[in-house]
Amino acid sequence: MKNDYDSANNPNILKITDNLSELQNHLKVHPLYKSLNSLDDIKIFMENHIFAVWDFMSLLKSLQNQLTNISVPWTPSGKPTLTRFINEIVLGEESDVNELNEPKSHFEMYLDAMDQIGAKKEEINTFILDIKFGKEINPSLHVLSIDHAVKNFLQFSFEVINTKKIHQVASAFTYGRENIIPDMFISILKEIDPENNHYSKLKYYLDRHIEIDGDLHGPLAQKMLIELCIDDSNKWDEVYLVAKKCLQYRIKLWDSILKQIKINSIKKSQETLVNT
Repeated sequence: MKNDYDSANNPNILKITDNLSELQNHLKVHPLYKSLNSLDDIKIFMENHIFAVWDFMSLLKSLQNQLTNISVPWTPSGKPTLTRFINEIVLGEESDVNELNEPKSHFEMYLDAMDQIGAKKEEINTFILDIKFGKEINPSLHVLSIDHAVKNFLQFSFEVINTKKIHQVASAFTYGRENIIPDMFISILKEIDPENNHYSKLKYYLDRHIEIDGDLHGPLAQKMLIELCIDDSNKWDEVYLVAKKCLQYRIKLWDSILKQIKINSIKKSQETLVNT
C-alpha cells in the first residue's frame, strides 16, 4: 500500500480530527481566553503555562532521540524524512534567535518575557535546577507550589514518553499543543502596550510561535504520524487515545488557570474595598 502523506486528506487523520472535534471546540471557546483582561491575568497564565512550554521541549527531545541517530559511532537512521522534520523543529525551538538576534530556545525566550512582564519564576527555576541535578520528575514536581492540574499535565506527558512508543509520543506532540493563546495575548498587549515599548519580548515570542509552530510545524507533525503509523489500525487507535487524553489534560489545565485568575480578581476587589 502506498503511503498517503497528504495530511489534509488522509482518512486516519480526518477520522481522528472528527472524533476530537468536541474537545477541540471546547478548547477553542474556553472561558479562560475572555478572562485574560489585564497584565496580572497574563502573569498568572504565564506562571502556569511555562511548565507546558518545557513539557513541549521534552516531547520534542524524546522524538529526536528515537527518530534520529545521536549515538557515536554514527549510522544512518533509516528515516531521512522524519530525521529532517525533527531536526528542523529542534533548530527552531531550541536555537532560534530572539528580538536582538541572539540565539535562544523558545523556553528561554519565554523566561525572558516573564522577567519583562514581572511574572514569578521561582517554581520553574527550582524545577529546572532539580532536573539538572538528576532528580526524577515526580519528586521534583511534588515539592513545588504549583496547581495539581499543572503537575498532572506533565506527569501524563512523561507516562507517554516512558512507553517508548514513538507514535504515541508523536501524538502527544501533535495534538497536545495550543494554537489560540498567542492571538489572545497579542490582542491584550496591543491595548496595554500599543507602542510595544514595555513588553516587546512577549510580543516577539508570540509572533514567532504563530509563524513557526502554527503555519509549519502543525501540518508536518501530522505527516510524521502518517509515516509512523501507515495503515496499522492499532497504532492509529493509540494515537487517538493519547490525543484525547492530551486535550482533556489541557482543558483541566485551562480550568485551573481560570480559577486562579478569578480568585486573584476577587482578592484584588476585596483589597480595594478595604482601602477605600
